[in-house]
Amino acid sequence: MSSSESESDIRAPLERLLGLALEEGWVGDGVIAESGAQARELWRIREVIVEAQNYSGSIKHDVAVPVSRVAEFINRATLLVTERLPGIRPMAFGHVGDGNIHFNLTQPEGADRQAYLARWQELNDIVHGVVRDLAGSISAGHGVGRLKCEEITHYKPPVEIELMRRIKRALDPDNIMNPGKLVRFHP
Repeated sequence: MSSSESESDIRAPLERLLGLALEEGWVGDGVIAESGAQARELWRIREVIVEAQNYSGSIKHDVAVPVSRVAEFINRATLLVTERLPGIRPMAFGHVGDGNIHFNLTQPEGADRQAYLARWQELNDIVHGVVRDLAGSISAGHGVGRLKCEEITHYKPPVEIELMRRIKRALDPDNIMNPGKLVRFHP
């Protein structure tokens, strides 16, 4: 957590929240950094989650849902992908305070990596379907990029896609800024 308030002003509510979460069984364990070095180490651990997933098949999602529906998204998406592929290992982390979730799906232990990655679209459709049901976005902090450029057309109304193309065309008529990303058009 971070705030414009002094450190002592933010620590008390954080301790209360963590205590409640532990009592209710929402989390199994937690820690609050006691120094800048500990805070940096916690961030390092968070960052290596992504690196560690590179050693096995991982289907990654960067999605957003309304903050009030984050838990519902994680629960529903986890249930649905687990039903579809027993043994799959969902990993949800990220900026849940603003509704942005990295929802990565690591292959079941012992599974063939290529066979697992061949199911990317099938599992993607499940996760993005839950996002759509919860009035979220299939693209959050990292944008649409190249991978979701065509897929976004399945989740946005045609009028929104056309409006994005027109804005892109008006601002970049020669299509030199990030060509082929977000929306595609031929100048």
